[in-house]
Amino acid sequence: MPRSMPVARRAALSLLALPALRPTAGLAQGGGTGAAAAQGTSTGNPSAAWPDRPVRFIQGFGPGGTTDIVARLIAPSLASALGQPVVVENRPGAGGTIAAEGLARARDGHTLMLINNGYAVSAALYRRLPYDPLTEVEPVAPVASVGLVLLAGTGPEAPRDMAELTRRAKAAPDKLHVATVGVGSTQHFVAEAIQSAAGIRLTHVPYRGTPAALVALRNGEVELVVEPASSVLGQIRGGEARALAITSRERSPLLPEVPTVGELLGTPDFDIQTWYAIAVPAGTPPEHVARISETTRQVLSDEALRKRLGELGLAPRPSTAPAAVKADVHAEIARWAKVIENTGMERQ
Repeated sequence: MPRSMPVARRAALSLLALPALRPTAGLAQGGGTGAAAAQGTSTGNPSAAWPDRPVRFIQGFGPGGTTDIVARLIAPSLASALGQPVVVENRPGAGGTIAAEGLARARDGHTLMLINNGYAVSAALYRRLPYDPLTEVEPVAPVASVGLVLLAGTGPEAPRDMAELTRRAKAAPDKLHVATVGVGSTQHFVAEAIQSAAGIRLTHVPYRGTPAALVALRNGEVELVVEPASSVLGQIRGGEARALAITSRERSPLLPEVPTVGELLGTPDFDIQTWYAIAVPAGTPPEHVARISETTRQVLSDEALRKRLGELGLAPRPSTAPAAVKADVHAEIARWAKVIENTGMERQ
């Protein structure tokens, strides 16, 4: 099983200074009122309403992960507001870069993507991507954010709390295993940041998606998993796994009994959350971008949806202009790149 590089831990710890972004297929059917409410310039037909056919809503992770949950949660509301079906399409693999390439190459004028902060991580970490993350993809609408949980199994070999984990990991470095959804993923860097803050070493084991990592935890193949809280609430509440700590600055109202990493390690500034935003291919007409931005703002202002997001541990992000969302994501890419440069972490 692969070991994480010590320099990665230094890079991950530097992430604590990074601010959160201010910002299988399923079919959500839309009504007709959204299309009548706002007219846009449709490619090839300036007088047509946009969208004038179903919208693809792609995301780069497998079913059951938080990105998938968020996409499927907001898709019906987007469909209703836009007046067209919104098809959620999973394109897992390579930390979301396969889906991002699909978005960058989309020329149908009706493709959106739900990106997360893994998009910025990949842009900074990988020397060569099959698309240009700065010029071929445009983030346009913030959606939500959530803290991540350090999760332990319930078997006899799993640590029962952070104190036991720290004690055992210091006594036997690299013996305990932590699973994430892949090398270079947000979960991976959060795992490294926790190790840096605690002064311990774990062995990183990448899996292809959240369900596979959770199965490995349940089967005792790994002792720990790092995942967004919204992905593992069911396992925590069902007693299938034990939450040792949450990475947000404040405790989650849904998991008030789970202490923060900052509380446990005496690092009050420890605050890492994952975020979600809607992106479009570069060159999307400005009026379409404006409609997506405004539609997302309206969707997220619905109290029923906000309540549902809250039940999943997700906090809706404040609405900002598309240009500001794009600037925020580009700034985060630059910060990740600077962290990598300053620590000498090897780019992939």
